[in-house]
Amino acid sequence: MTDAYAKAGVDQGAADSAVAGLVRALGAIKLGRPSAQVPLPGHYASVIRIDEHTGIALSTDGVGTKLVLAEELGRFDTVGIDCVAMNVNDVICVGAEPLAMLDYIAIEKADPAVCEEIGVGLARGAELAGIEIPGGELAQLGDLVRGVDVSGACFGTIALDAIVDGSAVVPDDVVIGLPSTGLHSNGYTLARAALAGIPLDDDRLGRPLGDVLLEPTEIYVKPVVELLRSPVDVRGLAHITSGGTGNLLRLAAEVGYEIDDPLPVPDIFTLIQERGEVSDTEMHEVFNMGCGFCVVVPAADEARAVELLSAHYGGARRIGAAVAGPAQLRHG
Repeated sequence: MTDAYAKAGVDQGAADSAVAGLVRALGAIKLGRPSAQVPLPGHYASVIRIDEHTGIALSTDGVGTKLVLAEELGRFDTVGIDCVAMNVNDVICVGAEPLAMLDYIAIEKADPAVCEEIGVGLARGAELAGIEIPGGELAQLGDLVRGVDVSGACFGTIALDAIVDGSAVVPDDVVIGLPSTGLHSNGYTLARAALAGIPLDDDRLGRPLGDVLLEPTEIYVKPVVELLRSPVDVRGLAHITSGGTGNLLRLAAEVGYEIDDPLPVPDIFTLIQERGEVSDTEMHEVFNMGCGFCVVVPAADEARAVELLSAHYGGARRIGAAVAGPAQLRHG
């Protein structure tokens, strides 16, 4: 990621190096037994074998600096949906059905009204995803935290022979894009920097800017699970977050992807780009640009997959295809 995001305060290169350091340290764990981890390097969720046939899919994520806007607006009733979405949308990428999530709320000082609003969003997100939230943790960390942070950890189950890791993708397979509801929960540091000076009640986008920015992350679980249970041969699933459609390259197949007919770009992204003087390249690296999730299927299954997904997302359609060659993303 390039200049604008770094100037706003996020050094993605440093973050990548930090994650690499964590991975090296965790790779040195000595178990005294064979690892139960299914090798899925770089994928969206981890899978642990629990017996010869079944695995548990695991993911953890948070809402990020979208919470700064929630605090500024004094509205916390939607950020719980974001927390659920960021976790369950990753778990389904391995073909697993999410079952439950635990939440973690780190707060400067316990505020019953704020926590109840967060709980309202968590409950709504759980309903939309079809999961339970049987417990969690509330930590008062006044010495460390200013405001509030919300994160979670999700798990689901998956038959080991049904894991979707993208390794089955071949050239000419079709990429179907599912529309996002806006920024979702990524790139808010850059978005806030670019939009600084515009009042949150500004309505140039047809409704108050604050409402646009707090629009909850879409939860894709139920339609994708329905697709997985259908006769469609689902070969790859990608949650489009930071990294944009370049996240398709996290799938295991040694192919590239060409996005030649992208979904429409919502006006909020155009406003961020114009105000922040952000390049096209960086916009596509930081934001989902209107596509929140991708499904890869054989060309022969395109019509059936689009029909099923369109019942939930009217704008779902083919946006590109897998192509022979190196693992690169091309925009046609």
